[in-house]
This record gives sequence, C-alpha cells and structure tokens, in this order.
Amino acid sequence: MSEMRGEAVIVGAGLVGSLLAIFLRQRGMSVHVFEKRPDMRKRSVDGGRSINLIVTSRGLAALERVGLREAVLAITVPVYGRMIHDLQGGQVYQSYSKDDTQCNYSVSRSELNALLLEHAERAGATLHFECVLERVDVVSGELVFGDRVVRAEQIFATDGAGSAVRRSLVEQAYVTERVEFLSHGYKELLIPAAEEGRDGLDLRALHIWPRGEHMLMALPNQDGSMTATLYLANEGPLSFAALDTKEAVLGYFLRYFPDVVAQIPTLVASFQANPVGLLGTVYSGPWHVGDRVLLLGDAAHGIVPFFGQGMNCGFEDCLCLDDLMEEMQEQPRARLFEAFTQERKPNGDAIAALALENFVEMRDKVGDQGFLLQKAVEGLLGRMFPTLYLSRYSMVTHSLIPYRWAQQAGEIQQAILRELCAGIERVEQVDLQRAEELLREKLLPFWQAHQIALA
Repeated sequence: MSEMRGEAVIVGAGLVGSLLAIFLRQRGMSVHVFEKRPDMRKRSVDGGRSINLIVTSRGLAALERVGLREAVLAITVPVYGRMIHDLQGGQVYQSYSKDDTQCNYSVSRSELNALLLEHAERAGATLHFECVLERVDVVSGELVFGDRVVRAEQIFATDGAGSAVRRSLVEQAYVTERVEFLSHGYKELLIPAAEEGRDGLDLRALHIWPRGEHMLMALPNQDGSMTATLYLANEGPLSFAALDTKEAVLGYFLRYFPDVVAQIPTLVASFQANPVGLLGTVYSGPWHVGDRVLLLGDAAHGIVPFFGQGMNCGFEDCLCLDDLMEEMQEQPRARLFEAFTQERKPNGDAIAALALENFVEMRDKVGDQGFLLQKAVEGLLGRMFPTLYLSRYSMVTHSLIPYRWAQQAGEIQQAILRELCAGIERVEQVDLQRAEELLREKLLPFWQAHQIALA
C-alpha cells in the first residue's frame, strides 16, 4: 500500500472537477485529481450517454475567470431558439430572446471535458486515472483508492450524481442524501449531417418534438450533425421496455416522429445499440464537512437536464468558491466551506425545481396555444418594458441573477401573465397600460429589494 500527501485532492475529473483544478491552481494550490475512468483524451468513455450540453451565461462567466471563454466557444455551435415540430411535420420557431440576439452554445460533453483536462494539466494539476475511491476518512483526510492511500488537507468532491465521496460521508452520518429518479429515461441518437440535395434541420436551433408524456430533442454539432435525445418512460405501454423489437422501434418513430425517420438512416440499429440512461435529482446536505470536505457540482446537487443548467450550475459553484476564497482569505477554511453551502444550496435547490418544471413545459406545453399566447405576451413585455421585465428563461440562461431569485421572480411574473392573458386570444389585445401597472406594483419592488437592475 502506497501513500501520498497533497494540499488539495479533487475526486472526479469530469467537467466541474477539471475546471475546479484550474481555479485552485490559479491560487497556487498543489492539486491532485483522481478519476475512476480511463483518460478520456486517449479513448472514448461516453458509452452512448453523452447528451450534448449547452453553455450559458453562468458557465461562460466561470470560463472567463480562468481565461478559457474563447477556447471553449471555439468548439461550440450557437443556438438562438427552439424549433418546435408537430406531428404533421410543421415547425414553429421560438426565439430565446426578444430580438434573437442572445444565444446558448451547444457543445459536445466529451470534447469540452477533454479541453478542460488538457488545461488543468497545463496549469500544473496532477491527474490520476483509473482510481476507484473506496472510502474517505474525514478526521485523518485519508482517501483509499484500492491499494493506494492519499492524505489531503482539503477534499473536493466533483464525482457526479453517484458520488463515491458523498456515499462515504452518508455512511458516516456526516451528510444526508435523497435521490429521486424520474420514471423516464433517455437514449441518445445521432442525426448525421444532411447530404447534398437533402434538407436538414436548422442548425441554429434546439429542436423539440413534444408529444405529451415523451419527447425528442436535438442539438447541433460543429460538423453539421445533431445529437438527438429521446426522453421516454422506462416501463409501461409507451416506454423503452415496450420497444423491444425492430418493428416496435420503427413503428414508434413513424407514428410520433415521422420527419425524423428519413434523417437517421441507422435509426433502428442505433436505437437498439445505445443504452438507456437514468434521470434523477440529488438532494443532499450539508455540502461540506468541517474544514476537510466540500461537495460541488452534481455530487452536491445533481439535476435533470431540462433547463440545460447542470454543468453551468457546477461551473458557477467553482466561480462562487473562488469569490469566497478571495473575500475570506483571513478566515478559517471551515467558515469558508460553510459560507459556500449557505450561498449555493438555496440556488441548487431552486434550479433543481426549475429543471423539473421545464421538463413538463417542454414535453407538454410548448405546442399548447395558451402557452404560446403567454410566451408571445412575455416577449412583448420584454420589448416594451426592458427595465421591468426579463423572462424567467433569460434570467436563468442569459444572466447571473441567482437561481433562487429567478425562481421567485418567475412566480410573480407567471401571475402577471395569467392576468394579462385572461379573456384575450391574441397578443395584440394585451392592455399595455395595465401591464405596466402590474409590473411596477408587483415586480419592481422585488428587483429593488434584491438590488437587481435590468438592462
């Protein structure tokens, strides 16, 4: 049994762990990163469960801090809105912003992870692969990886929703956890780039085929292909379990996504080959143990992917920790870790709830006429009253307003939208005078109370 000592040990070399390593190295800390999987830069470890990600304002702010914003943007594809596909093949575009100037950025999880690992290593972090954590001793700072023992002053857990660090802390009664799985799972499919002479999907949009209890989504890749993800119940008459033959798979897609069938020549074979992934929300607390262990990213707050904020929230964790390290340099580390939990846990809980709500919105509501009317009215309010109104979606994805405040403001806004849409059928019928009165009466005090100034 060998032993190694380190100032800071990060368990998990995924997106958040890799970025955290860069942050800590910028503060001059000795950093060792341990990962259970092989080095993904040498071979693929996605296993058909990559799910393309979107980088939004919070992720970009963290990347900017470590000087990687432009390097990451270079491997992304800008996405400006949603393209909604109905059963008849019709399409409706919904812009993310009032003037179609704001966008999200679609990126390959594996390509982004490889880039961050490379920069973490260049920054001086030492990376250790194929190291499976068995247990953590909080008192001694000892981590056991098989026949290897590591002692660390600080342990940062970024090892995902199934965190081995968190599990060890739960077993020792330092932390509590609850994991709530959806009855739905997901399966990834690749839509190849359109060949010459064949119409492809709009590469400037996130594509959604909402079908009530199930849906298909697709995000663009740099080579013109799209990574599609099917969200479907795991069990039941309409489920992954029921699609157990080639005929069942093809029949399902012909019935619910007929315009996709011609886009994926290997549809049935790919469907049968790729695994079904789990979807769930991790609730845990506290996110720290004394001055020894801190949980970040999915290890602390794993969420479902329907607001595109899992990675962005984890990156914002790194940014918040860096801010607190700067502000609290003279204070004990235990106080720093406690302050991190106090600041980030309410925001983690808020985005977890918002992501679950967005699942229902994306699969059930994006094609609903009442919902579309509310969205049209929301767009109008954003254009007419830009200093009073910012959509909840824009608060989450295109601002740095804390998630918990975006959640609370969104509830106020929803009540305003319901009142303004009552009894009308078209956006032109909105009473703008009443709209301004409601915004000033109900929303402006909230912005003022939290010192939020909208553009």
